[in-house]
Amino acid sequence: MSKICSVCGKGKLSGNTVSHSNRKAPRSYEANLQKINIKNADGTTSKEYVCARCIKSGKVERA
Repeated sequence: MSKICSVCGKGKLSGNTVSHSNRKAPRSYEANLQKINIKNADGTTSKEYVCARCIKSGKVERA
């Protein structure tokens, strides 16, 4: 299972780390994902990865 938010689809981003001498090296930015118990529409619960923004905004109901 890949680390992608199950609500909004946010995942890993890629970019460069830039040194003081302006040399670039590839790096990756991870999303702030938390594995939490959530309530599904049919009343069951499941553990899924959800980003902090979706948790804070109330898009997910915790179990």
